[in-house]
Amino acid sequence: MTNFNEIKETISSELDELNIIIRQSLSSKSPLLNEIVAKYLTTKGKQIRPIIVILSANFFDKANEHVLNGAASIELLHNASLIHDDVVDETKTRRGKATINSVWDNHIAVLVGDFFVSNALSCAIASGDIRVVKVISELGKELSTGEIDQIDIAKHHNINEKNYFQIISKKTASLFRSCVQVAGYSVKAKDEDIEKLSRFVELLGLSFQIKDDIFDYFKDDSIGKPTGNDLREGKVTLPLIYALNKQDAKDLDEMKALAQKDFLEDDEIEQLIEFARREGGIEYAYETMEKLREEACNILKDYPESKAKSSFISLFDYIIKRHY
Repeated sequence: MTNFNEIKETISSELDELNIIIRQSLSSKSPLLNEIVAKYLTTKGKQIRPIIVILSANFFDKANEHVLNGAASIELLHNASLIHDDVVDETKTRRGKATINSVWDNHIAVLVGDFFVSNALSCAIASGDIRVVKVISELGKELSTGEIDQIDIAKHHNINEKNYFQIISKKTASLFRSCVQVAGYSVKAKDEDIEKLSRFVELLGLSFQIKDDIFDYFKDDSIGKPTGNDLREGKVTLPLIYALNKQDAKDLDEMKALAQKDFLEDDEIEQLIEFARREGGIEYAYETMEKLREEACNILKDYPESKAKSSFISLFDYIIKRHY
């Protein structure tokens, strides 16, 4: 079962309830806010993070109303971070649709993002466990520090594989880890089991970001972001990091000099992309994901077979093989 829709189908009723909770929590007395929210929710994405919350709960026990409120909290905070990121990056489209800041303005977008954060905390409280509220609070700090660290590292061109993994651990894997914690606390799972599954999804989250970064090296309109967009924003990702560390790479000094520039022209971005691809950066990124998958599957091998367990392994396969 590697088809993402098949994975979703196993928890379709829980996802339906989740989306009802999200819509209800975002309801307000402001006509403009309701209009913006309604438009935004038409492009809610794959909802991978709340799916992980629900699968985690089913892995430990069974998803209940507390779990779904926790899942809603994670999804709302995640979307708040996307809304704020669009303002910072001056993004005009996301998932093929106009962003809030492009339709209205930055002021409105920041306030809408804040509204999502507030509702994330409300849903966390509705989970009935103060530990869930703490997870959401800590997650917000982790996402913020990850973004700031990324800006700082890009500014000083202090890019290496260690720093890269530190950044994506804070910006992406932290969300995945929080999903398991929220689910585990909501169903009163054992700390040892929460810790093990948290490590599994942390590896899943790292692979998710690596695959997302690979997309930047290929032109495909279905992906939803322009080729070379990361480099345009000063972000050097794993394929290029690997290529820049190959001592026998052709044109290495020239490419290192380009990677150190504060602003890159389109032709320079193309040169760096071609360099990373030619020197095996894409293959290295895939090899890294396969190693992460192997480590992750070993974590679950001693647990009994279940729909949740098989769904998690299938989700890992989907993350690595997905085309968008």
